[in-house]
Amino acid sequence: MKQKIDFWNPELYKNKHAFVYDYGTDLIGILKPQKHERILDLGCGSGQLTATISKLVAGVVGMDKSLQMIRSAQHTYPQLDFQVGNAASFSFKQPFDAIFSNATLHWVLDYKAAIACMYQHLKPSGRLVLEFGGKDNVKAIVQQLQKSLITRGYTTQSQLNCWFFPSIGTYTSALEAQGFTVTLAHYFDRPTPLADEQTGIKDWLSMFASSFFIDVDKKDILSIQNEVQEQLKPLLLKNGTWLADYRRIRITAYK
Repeated sequence: MKQKIDFWNPELYKNKHAFVYDYGTDLIGILKPQKHERILDLGCGSGQLTATISKLVAGVVGMDKSLQMIRSAQHTYPQLDFQVGNAASFSFKQPFDAIFSNATLHWVLDYKAAIACMYQHLKPSGRLVLEFGGKDNVKAIVQQLQKSLITRGYTTQSQLNCWFFPSIGTYTSALEAQGFTVTLAHYFDRPTPLADEQTGIKDWLSMFASSFFIDVDKKDILSIQNEVQEQLKPLLLKNGTWLADYRRIRITAYK
């Protein structure tokens, strides 16, 4: 089954999944933006991190594949430059001093094309500062979702190839093959608290795994979400808080 992400819900994102950009604030510290720099925020979502970067640099562009997210960003931060674009095939006339990307590149299945595109759009000695899902990210959630889909006869949906969660060796090797020099590569567990103790996993599925429910009967969607959450309680519900089983890769590299 082909990857298909037709709609992102900016309000659900901001109301219950703000941790995505909250964690990205720490990544800006690694980026260390300089006043004279022009930076691309690749996969900017609803623009919160773009806005933070904009206060520190001469210019920043926020780019995201989702039209809904870009419209939300433009509404919230009308003074900033936001554009719709694909991480594997974007094009800008002017190169950047740095490319920053938080929680985006695991959505890009053609990762080598994305790496080539990032390399093309950096100035000489320009840098990448990236964080995204690594090997076995959300493994428990995805495996239970697949099981619940198959049980109800949705075998095709269960086989969706939605994300690319590489090993650190796979991604850094691809960066080096393109010509980057990797100066930091860190793979780590980050159990991530979800906002709502009653609906945490169900909200996560609605936000990030909606493509698995394409052509699934509406009554089955609710049943599957309830079952996934219930089955994951022993593993992911800790002291009344849902913890998504995140594993992340953080990378700094130079052209």
